Amino acid sequence: MKHSFRIAVLAGVAATFAASAARAQTPLKIGFVSSMSGPEGVIGRDLLDAFNLALKDKNNTMGGRPVQVVVGDDQVKPDVGRAVVDKMIDSDKVDLLTGINFSNVLLAVIKPILDSGKFYISPNAGPSQLAGKQCNPHLFSVGFQNDNNFEGLGKYMKEKGFKKIYFMAPNYPAGKDMLTGFKRYFGDAMQAEVFTAMGQLDYSAEIAQLRAAKPDAVVMFYPGGMGINFTKQYAQAGLMKDIPLYTGPGTVDQTTLGAIGDAAIGMYTGAMWSEFLDNPASKKFDADFEAAYKRIPSQYAAQGYDTGHVIQAAVDAVGGKIDDKAAFQKALENVKFDSVRGNFKFNTNHFPIQDYYLVQVEKDAKGRLVSALKQKIMSNLADAYVGDCQMPK
Repeated sequence: MKHSFRIAVLAGVAATFAASAARAQTPLKIGFVSSMSGPEGVIGRDLLDAFNLALKDKNNTMGGRPVQVVVGDDQVKPDVGRAVVDKMIDSDKVDLLTGINFSNVLLAVIKPILDSGKFYISPNAGPSQLAGKQCNPHLFSVGFQNDNNFEGLGKYMKEKGFKKIYFMAPNYPAGKDMLTGFKRYFGDAMQAEVFTAMGQLDYSAEIAQLRAAKPDAVVMFYPGGMGINFTKQYAQAGLMKDIPLYTGPGTVDQTTLGAIGDAAIGMYTGAMWSEFLDNPASKKFDADFEAAYKRIPSQYAAQGYDTGHVIQAAVDAVGGKIDDKAAFQKALENVKFDSVRGNFKFNTNHFPIQDYYLVQVEKDAKGRLVSALKQKIMSNLADAYVGDCQMPK
């Protein structure tokens, strides 16, 4: 009897080791969906390059498993994003997804992702709906909630005594969230709230209208190619000195500064990271990114890098067994990693609590355009929608 019991125990141990060995050999597939082409492709490139850089920090392994990144281009089109996501889930059999940078795409694909039982870890897009009533145990945002950067900007501009604010953004969820965030701290008395077509590249008519309105300042959000065109056209119209231009991340940063050029000098941005942030993780990231890609990282890159490390730390914590969804969720909720932002933790709705800064475009000692860190404008900011989140058990 004892002999039979011993055989059974040894057989069980052998089966456990065999399962562990099989898991270690099975790649962890991560679906990375982002805008990889067109004027906004610079954003997807920075997110992906930095994400891959984070994976290299641990030899492209997580929880003892090799990592395979499956990349898809959503083309900033919700229907294309949906098709890419469906393929990744049904054909590529990815284990989890990340990468999306535009909120309209994320809102179109998040239901099929979550319905499939997969986790989605957002490096950038953070629409208000998903932070509040549509929060989900398998959804985490490493970037920010869309309102947040503009909340800091609204607070700063209110304190500086601005009165007549002319707001401009694309007519899509993130643009509307950012106006909401700005007004939450600045107040509702806006001179104008202008929403333009998504992907629009000619702003001559809108610039003529705002010139006639004579605001104290223009606050705008135009990521990628939209921001390049708007800022250059604004400067060409001779308005930079007369009507100061403020923005949030993604409009005037390292994804766009090369194309905008000196026209961006002096512009202020609300941001949660700058290449001048003084902490060891940020300094290492700056050096490693520039060495690998021969360019200065953007805030998008910082978010992609942190996202890679968040996933790594959580997968390591569960020993690569992300099919144990409750354990993986808990590992993400309590994740410990060295963020380039320094101060970072997930709130109960799985969106970040973090600090925000004012940065300004300047030239560094090498004559390069950079986002110089000026001051902290928000500490430990939690998004405004966490109270609406009733996280399912």
